[in-house]
Amino acid sequence: MLTSRKLITWVLGGATFLVCGYLVVGSWQGARILEQTLRVGAATVQNSGWPAPERPEDIGYEGDPNAAFGYSFETVGIDGELGSMPAWLVPAANSDSAKPWAIFVHGIGGRRENGYRFLPTLHEAGLPVLLISYRNNSDAPADPSGLYAFGLTEWRDLEAAVNYAVAAGAPSVVLVAESMGGGIAGQFLQRSDSATAVSAVVLDAAANDFAGILAAQMQQMKLPLAPWLAQGALWFSGITAPIRLADAETVGTFAGFDGPLFLSHGSTDRVVPVSSSDVLVAQRQGVTSYLRTEADHIQSWHADPARYDANLSAFLLAVD
Repeated sequence: MLTSRKLITWVLGGATFLVCGYLVVGSWQGARILEQTLRVGAATVQNSGWPAPERPEDIGYEGDPNAAFGYSFETVGIDGELGSMPAWLVPAANSDSAKPWAIFVHGIGGRRENGYRFLPTLHEAGLPVLLISYRNNSDAPADPSGLYAFGLTEWRDLEAAVNYAVAAGAPSVVLVAESMGGGIAGQFLQRSDSATAVSAVVLDAAANDFAGILAAQMQQMKLPLAPWLAQGALWFSGITAPIRLADAETVGTFAGFDGPLFLSHGSTDRVVPVSSSDVLVAQRQGVTSYLRTEADHIQSWHADPARYDANLSAFLLAVD
């Protein structure tokens, strides 16, 4: 005779089996989808969904710094481990050689022009600006993996750009990074011997916690047990993919960065949860300026350009 205790045991056992099966199968499928999404050429947040650009600061604008702002510039080649990568070097508005150089690092599927939201303010602050490309850009060498790696491979290209700037006379470097560019900057600070050249960091909606990003995307899809599915997908991808995306976490790196840090992030960001920046700021001990807006992904400048420029200008005054 089936007792109540046995029935409960069977029900709980069956539910546990179903949950475990769901997590295993869902995690495996998530890993496959994850790899397909990060494959170069796949649709990304950077090249779809934005309104048609009307001004240089809009995502999707195409044109060099002279066409955009009338700035003189030079196209330079930066030699990385995979080959030469083109960059635009925009001289400062004045000739103060004591000023640091700014290096802009765009996000996944983006382009150098994404840096135009920051360029006028950096230019007027007297910083030479280097807008770089890196592996898997259309005008740069392809990575053998065929994948974007959220900084785990791309940091070496940023290292080459920093070394270029220092060799050209930069006394120090200000890293300016958006979205996945933030992950690249963080991995560079973690791993490169050249990180000592960085005097300050500017981040916009930085992708500093890939596991958190993946979990948030799964929650938006209303998948049950989304955080566990995300961790499982990362575990499987670490076996099947040539990169360990679980290592793409740099919140602690920026929290421990000794120099001044400027962050902007929107509370309605549908790609990178604003909570990652909130946690970073809460952990910071050094000089920190946090512009928290209500904007979507990398749209904080567009929410209030005057406010954004004023905050960034004030921050740059304290940068040596």
